[in-house]
Amino acid sequence: MKFSEMPYARPDLEALRALAAETVAKLDGAKTAQEQLDAYAAWEKAINTVETMSTLAYVRHTIDTRDEFYDQEQTWMDEVSPQFQEMMQQVNLALLRSPFRQELGDKLGHLLFTNLEIAVRSFKPEIMDLMMEENKLTSEYQKLYASLQVEFDGKTMPLPKLGPYKESPDRAVRKAAYETEGRAFDAHREELDQLFDKLVKNRTAQAQALGHENYLALGYDRLGRNCYGPEKVAAFRDQIAQDMVPIVAKVKEDQRSRLGVEHMYFYDDIMLFPDGNAKPQGTADDILRAGLEMYHGLSPETAEFVDFLYDNELLDVLSKDGKAPGGYCTSLPDYQAPFIFSNFNGTSGDVDVLTHEAGHAFADYRAVRKGYIRALQSPTMESCECHSMSMEFLTQDFHKLFFGPVTRKYEIGHCEDSLIFIPYGCMVDEFQHRVYENPDLTPAQRNELWLSLEKKYRPWIDFDNLPFYGRGAGWQRQLHIYQCPLYYIDYCMAQTVAFQFWIASMTDRQDAWKRYLALVDQGGTRTFEELVHSAGLKVPYEPGCIKEIGEAIGRWIEANPL
Repeated sequence: MKFSEMPYARPDLEALRALAAETVAKLDGAKTAQEQLDAYAAWEKAINTVETMSTLAYVRHTIDTRDEFYDQEQTWMDEVSPQFQEMMQQVNLALLRSPFRQELGDKLGHLLFTNLEIAVRSFKPEIMDLMMEENKLTSEYQKLYASLQVEFDGKTMPLPKLGPYKESPDRAVRKAAYETEGRAFDAHREELDQLFDKLVKNRTAQAQALGHENYLALGYDRLGRNCYGPEKVAAFRDQIAQDMVPIVAKVKEDQRSRLGVEHMYFYDDIMLFPDGNAKPQGTADDILRAGLEMYHGLSPETAEFVDFLYDNELLDVLSKDGKAPGGYCTSLPDYQAPFIFSNFNGTSGDVDVLTHEAGHAFADYRAVRKGYIRALQSPTMESCECHSMSMEFLTQDFHKLFFGPVTRKYEIGHCEDSLIFIPYGCMVDEFQHRVYENPDLTPAQRNELWLSLEKKYRPWIDFDNLPFYGRGAGWQRQLHIYQCPLYYIDYCMAQTVAFQFWIASMTDRQDAWKRYLALVDQGGTRTFEELVHSAGLKVPYEPGCIKEIGEAIGRWIEANPL
């Protein structure tokens, strides 16, 4: 069914509550494993419909945050989602006390029970009011961000449309674009500070109500992390600081030399080439047509997938007034359909959407059709990011469809940009860990912390007294810090896996794709560590992993000058 034709109806809360109670009674009263399987299947079907309706409301709200109907529906979803979680908690607890756990695990997947144990310890009814407040605060942040408009180049535009100006070959234009963006955020300084302060206090209160000292343990549980904790993440960050930052520093020095500037400033950071970064050739429609051709050529599996995506209007990628910033992929389980949201702005990022977000969508499309229960269709988030970031590199033979004569420039830029990103992502993660370990920091102290981490992870950055950025508030434009706490490191770990797939593909494209498809097709039936090892790759926090990857990428960069 086409996305525009999918009907929306607000879920019936009372009917679902009655079904939850009925499901618990059936699970507790079951005489056989099959009776429990039947009860759980009926519950899952109902929950899938609730998720579908919630996703429809969210997507349509983010496509136009000014739409009053879906704004109200999103507000309602924010308010009642903790109640949905309470009902799921009741069912999950009944499953966990099942006397047929072994038989259920054999049928549904034993990892389900590990994940359920994590889920039940991250919720109790007493924190529902705090959860509703947290949802409201994150929605307020998103609406504020989406509402920001600037005057630039004689036009009024939303912030994402400053993207091409930030990559202008004219240094003065780049600086002016960043200054304009910075002033837009500074105009809402107090509101942004207050929103984040409330979120930190709220999340800390939830964690303490569940018996934790601070939010970190709860944050890891809410991300479903089932095979590693903060210690392994810290070990990964240490490897990045020790082994990757020096390699990136050399890349940045090469960039400075290419640009022909005596000193690099922040507004030069994403400007990789003096005549401009590689841009896709043609219009947005041309890019979408090239995406269709790319996935038809990549494999029979991706050809089937992309036809389903395009035929059912499962993309909304053009930037427009009132549209929420950023990009994401989500899922509509009742239709066995993914959905891609983005903001095309004429940069190479438009193509990255058709590889990154389509990587998520492809994984969702495949897992649904493997017949896994909904709870095991998707792995934990760092594994999901392996799907997307690896797709960015495994589509390399088709980049020429988008970039034509500047394909080489794009590939070099994409490699360097992916490498440069990892220290930044680790900085975002350490910032959040330290903020939640010290929830009473003032806004000024948080900004000071951010600037200190800049020196650790990005010592080449000079903000040149830019508004907003120069005072250490640049973290406030990173949606994940407000909306998805502790998630950002998933991108960094996934990038190291993606690099390994890329390195493998340079030797044998067909084998690398076969291993990638096998990883995707396992859905969420295995942990992150198990998935990575199943593909013959190293887990990012393994000792020496980052040094090995960094050196291989460094050699590729040296061997492939523009």
